[in-house]
Amino acid sequence: MMLKIGTRGSKLATTQAGHIRDALIAAGHPAELTIITTPGDINMSPVERIGVGVFTQALRDAMAAGECDIAIHSFKDLPTAPDERFHLVVPQRSYPFDCLIARDGMKLADLPTGARVGTSAPRRVSQLRALRPDLDIQPLRGNIDTRMGKVTTGELDAVILAAAGLARIDVLDKAGEVLDINVMIPAPAQGALAVECRADDADVVAALNLLSDPRATAEATAERSVLRTLEAGCTAPVAAYASATDDHLLLVAGVFALDGSRSLREQITGPVERAAQLGAELAQRLLEQGAAELMQDEKFS
Repeated sequence: MMLKIGTRGSKLATTQAGHIRDALIAAGHPAELTIITTPGDINMSPVERIGVGVFTQALRDAMAAGECDIAIHSFKDLPTAPDERFHLVVPQRSYPFDCLIARDGMKLADLPTGARVGTSAPRRVSQLRALRPDLDIQPLRGNIDTRMGKVTTGELDAVILAAAGLARIDVLDKAGEVLDINVMIPAPAQGALAVECRADDADVVAALNLLSDPRATAEATAERSVLRTLEAGCTAPVAAYASATDDHLLLVAGVFALDGSRSLREQITGPVERAAQLGAELAQRLLEQGAAELMQDEKFS
């Protein structure tokens, strides 16, 4: 049986889906890519205007309709509510961090006052404004090459991108700086893929289970538990980063004012098997400190 893997058509999407295809083939399961066009590939408005799940719903619909057997998502783009129609696994995770690509290889601290930095993610915007209120932050959409090209042409002085995307298309060496979590906490589940199939397709469920990585699963579970407990969407100024070993997990999370004026940060540690509970407990601490009011105050325009 040839497994059809649904993916968006961008270079990044097809590259990461290609890694899953190759892993399935290596495990004895023939597979091929099927390109699915999503509304987010057509509408170039900021993601927070288009809506949560814009990149993932078309893939899920195609899978439910039998147009493909498997769908590959950037896990951070999935809504936090589980969809019982599908079985989901998390393979080995790539870099979870953000990185800076700037002219002349500059680092964030080196950027001059008024430097134009591209990013549309409220999470990045809020943390950037807190760190460097002097920067001129500009909206940014498009694929990786388009975004990096704005620095090459001089339209922008720098852009902030997910390191995982650069690594997957083998251009991470173009980053002048990978941002430590003390500088910028990543998005929940950044760098992790979600690989889904129909829950009632036992043969494909068994094939996908071969790809599951326990450490990546625990980390993504903890981070997304923060997001779910806060009842925040994937475009909210919420950040979370987990680091897991075989038996222990460290989780750091934050909620930020979009103008950079206020922030809440907390961390928690505990047994790795309690990943979801640790995320919920940490989120509850943030709520007790006013996280809901902080997120409610933000207006994305």
